[in-house]
Amino acid sequence: MQAVSNLSDRAVARTQAPETMLAELQKAIATQLAPQVADIDLKGQYPRDFMHLVGELGGYQQAVAVEYGGAGNGLKTAVQAIEAISQECLCTGFMTWCQIACTWYMQNSDNAYLKQHLLPLVATGKVLGGTGLSNPMKHFAGIEKIALVAERQPGGYVLNGMLPWVSNLGAGHHFGIAARLADSDDYLMAIVSDELTGLTLRCNAHFIALEGSNTYSCIFRDVFVPDELILAAPCEEYVNRIRPGFILTQVGMGLGLVASCIQIMERANQRYGHVNCFLDDQVEDLAASLATTREKTYAIATQMSQQGCDRPLLKQIIQARIDASELSLRAANAAMLHVGARGYLHGGIAERKLRESYFVAIVTPALKQLKKMLHDIENSEFGIRNSELPTT
Repeated sequence: MQAVSNLSDRAVARTQAPETMLAELQKAIATQLAPQVADIDLKGQYPRDFMHLVGELGGYQQAVAVEYGGAGNGLKTAVQAIEAISQECLCTGFMTWCQIACTWYMQNSDNAYLKQHLLPLVATGKVLGGTGLSNPMKHFAGIEKIALVAERQPGGYVLNGMLPWVSNLGAGHHFGIAARLADSDDYLMAIVSDELTGLTLRCNAHFIALEGSNTYSCIFRDVFVPDELILAAPCEEYVNRIRPGFILTQVGMGLGLVASCIQIMERANQRYGHVNCFLDDQVEDLAASLATTREKTYAIATQMSQQGCDRPLLKQIIQARIDASELSLRAANAAMLHVGARGYLHGGIAERKLRESYFVAIVTPALKQLKKMLHDIENSEFGIRNSELPTT
């Protein structure tokens, strides 16, 4: 814990205007990220230097309060940062979301230690991190069993279990987790890292469109997590607090992907516009749908940053995330059809966008889970207490 305390003194927020940050980020995307995209996608190269650079430019700290190493600009700019990076490389855009989600967990915790010492490091990209909440979010929606169990010990908790597929990890990275409290119906959430004794990272799978995401399985064998790293215990109210931002910021991935698909279609039309005009989805159709989804998302993000989130706004957030998933699938399919036979070239951009679009629709909460969540909230069944799995 001492190392975190010392490093936090060197975490400096960048408080420039959002427009300035986004302009600098676009330059970095063009010069630093774009040349790496093929290796990220096909060779599994992790863009570590670029991830740190995004932090240096202020990309992760937009929704974080100034006193905790943030820019204090709100969720809209966080969505825009994810959108800009996802337009070039969805894998890296996803990892950017992971990093921002990690800041979101600490920003919304009542844990002063995490806010003062670790949050500034993650917000400025000095420490990289992931989310680790895919399994818990599915569990709280009644889809699968919780993977980790925690037992109270003096000064903290001992965790056991295996958490599959946590992204943006590596030596010294931090990530959020949730665990069921032993002999209890309650849960805790915490921030952990591989520096904790008994926590092992294993790379045991290969992925399409995400091979460069540094995705690991996390093995917990009697891992002691001190109280200083606990986000909330019990965590029902806390989960309801973080879930809206968790979902909303993911929309940025879809916005960026759709924008890139429209660009592919425009380029294809320079040669095949005379026949592409007979396809169902045209550039102007998708551009109009993108503009509508983007405008709605930005408005929701601004409202949430200013006023918080009530149930009606949460429904809008879930619907925006559904729209982003469905529009991503539609746009990537249209881009592939517009390109035609060239889309079958290995490593081509159109086929990568097609693979990326499925991730937008499958990453937790997946499209099917989002629709279940919308059904549950409309029928007053929404919360982390409806997490019993079906018996059939």
